[in-house]
Amino acid sequence: MSLALYRKYRPGRFAEVYGQEHVTEPLMQALRNGRVHHAYLFSGPRGCGKTSCARILARSLNCAEGPTPTPCGRCDSCVALAPNGPGSLDVIEIDAASHGGVDDARDLRERAFYAPVSSRYKIYIIDEAHMVSKDGFNALLKLVEEPPPHLKFVFATTEPDKVIATIRSRTHSYPFRLIPPRVLQAHLVEVCAAEGIAVDPLVLPVVVRAGAGSARDALSVLDQLIAGAGPDGVTYAAALALLGYTDSSLLDEVVDAIAAGDGAAVFEAVDRVIEGGHDPRRFTADLLERYRDLVVLAAVPDAGRNGLLDAPADQLERMAAQAARTGPAELSRAADVLHAALTEMRGTTAPRLLLELVCARLLLPAAASDPASVLTRLERLERRFAIGSAGSTAPGPALTSTPIVAAASAPAAPAAPAAPAAAGEIDAAAVRRVWPEILDAVKRQKRTAEALLRDAQVHDVGAATLTLSFRHGFHARSLDDGVNADALREALREVLGVDWRVVAVLSGAEPVTAASAPVAAAGAAGPVGPGQGSAAPVDGFAPGDGATDDEPDPDDPARTGPQGVMALLQAGLGAKVIGEVDAG
Repeated sequence: MSLALYRKYRPGRFAEVYGQEHVTEPLMQALRNGRVHHAYLFSGPRGCGKTSCARILARSLNCAEGPTPTPCGRCDSCVALAPNGPGSLDVIEIDAASHGGVDDARDLRERAFYAPVSSRYKIYIIDEAHMVSKDGFNALLKLVEEPPPHLKFVFATTEPDKVIATIRSRTHSYPFRLIPPRVLQAHLVEVCAAEGIAVDPLVLPVVVRAGAGSARDALSVLDQLIAGAGPDGVTYAAALALLGYTDSSLLDEVVDAIAAGDGAAVFEAVDRVIEGGHDPRRFTADLLERYRDLVVLAAVPDAGRNGLLDAPADQLERMAAQAARTGPAELSRAADVLHAALTEMRGTTAPRLLLELVCARLLLPAAASDPASVLTRLERLERRFAIGSAGSTAPGPALTSTPIVAAASAPAAPAAPAAPAAAGEIDAAAVRRVWPEILDAVKRQKRTAEALLRDAQVHDVGAATLTLSFRHGFHARSLDDGVNADALREALREVLGVDWRVVAVLSGAEPVTAASAPVAAAGAAGPVGPGQGSAAPVDGFAPGDGATDDEPDPDDPARTGPQGVMALLQAGLGAKVIGEVDAG
């Protein structure tokens, strides 16, 4: 049976203790100067080296060549007090959690006056010292204040405030700290090399995060991953599955969707989180940590190079792009919303519902009136104006008559991919960011057009053309209505300052251009104007037929008569006649 890693790699000298130089250096100097105190208080988080340093101090004091800051490791005392040694009769470790009563303290006081058996000093290491009762501390007070020359005390605790003041005042106190992530990761690299185990480089940051600054906890997690590793070693996917952390690609997807205002993508990601059996609280915490990284990147663009962020280069590049697309005010607001949600999730019985409500808050800053939400809205307006300004400096060719071309129901031949946007041009990501503002502008002109475009997603931008994808064919065909087209074109001019041709395509299909669309090619030789047969008619009714006003004329029989009503149902909802009933 193998020994646990945290025991196998427990330090045996002060130089082997990681991340606690502010403690080990003064202790080593005190040993060199021969000014070792009779009582010490080691305090700090669990797993950061308090008990290990207490044992190393005992080893240094009782070494045959000591007291010395560097035990020889060969004498009987050093061998007995080695990390995995049998122990010494003169170094007594007491667990105060089970031996902290007044009777235990009295028993210790009686035995403490006996001389050590074979060592220079008798040393008591009292672990979890905060568990000693007040009466127990009072029973030890006189002994700690005036011990015999051969007696030393080391108290180790995670809660020094619970050690009574009279005891604390008689000790030299050394506060231990959490081990820095980089130092802990370097230690894990050494352990993996010593064990001869192949570990994916992406795994170690996850283990460091799970260890939360504790060497013992991090080594325990790594030990568990190594125990379940296959022929390929410890993989990133296996580590995420075991520890329950969220894949960075899913976090990228959610952050991008929130920045673009794509509610469908956000809630689909939440559904995948729940269906995958992941804890909504863990997902919220991971998303909060991602926004923290983005806040840092927004404030310090070279945070990856100067050590503020520890992540692979490709991930840092993706996060830098996310921070640039979102803006510092919106990043800060998102972090605040997620932090508050973590607090609310502690006692909730419906964590998924709360997570979805949090996502809705992130998507709709206009629904709140707090300063952070107002700043977010102002920041979005500034980005919109910046995008519009960029588009006006290098617009595409203006079109006097911009056709709206709908896709056929069957996919056409694949098109050559659109070239990436040059500097100063507007790309698809920029349009997605201001898509809610475009919809608002459409709504002010024609509510039905705005309802129609709610089904649309920005697919691509290129060559003065905006490609929208629809899930339903009748929505794509209805976009060819002259009034709908005019409303969309006017909104694009208002928000982005561009005059673009718009192509409608079904989800999963390629766009059909005016030259290749059968219906459009059958029209006049001139350019196809709005509402001029660029989409196939539905059951004999062309979507462009009828009035172009926003509201129908109540006296127009073409709109209010049976044929007109049927035509509107067919065009707007894709209805079909399945039979007729004789009302007489």
